Amino acid sequence: MDSLLVFAHPRRNSLTGRIVDIFENALTASGHNVEIADLYSEGFDPRLGSADEPDWDDSKKIYSPEVQAEMARVERNEATVLVFPVFWWSMPALLKGWIDRVWNNGWAYGDAKYPHRHVWMIAIAGNEHPSYVKRGYDTAMKTQLKVGILDYCGVQEPRLEILCGSIEGQEYVDQILRDATRLGGEYKDTITNAREK
Repeated sequence: MDSLLVFAHPRRNSLTGRIVDIFENALTASGHNVEIADLYSEGFDPRLGSADEPDWDDSKKIYSPEVQAEMARVERNEATVLVFPVFWWSMPALLKGWIDRVWNNGWAYGDAKYPHRHVWMIAIAGNEHPSYVKRGYDTAMKTQLKVGILDYCGVQEPRLEILCGSIEGQEYVDQILRDATRLGGEYKDTITNAREK
């Protein structure tokens, strides 16, 4: 099964980038094809202009060539993984803009649903998990990202994982990498099983 890994971090050699590598290696080692969409290095424009504004009266609207190319990139794959750092208890504006523009009316919601059954979001957070629980950030992010985006767009098997503590010291970074390795294996098994059905 072919997977699209959408990467949203200004530095490819970041911890977030290392997690993309972990997923890519887990998949390619077991014979899966991987396409990486590095939104920062590709210069994706996250601004929603009139060409890509949803038309609630026309679910067949033809969006801009740039958005059509992104839709085609999604469609030539069979599953999606979004890997990103947590900015202000959400995803970076660049990734949110990619969703705003590409996951559009008549293609990802409305008369159609997002074309992939499996969509995972892997978010890398700076603070420790107890801090997220104490302030309700984990619940807020789940509501916003999993319910508000993945569920709304009809993703049948959505998953949001928040890996916490990236700025809390090396032991936390090491744990994040171990968790990412485990998740990469789980994702590989999930899509391998889906392929065999």
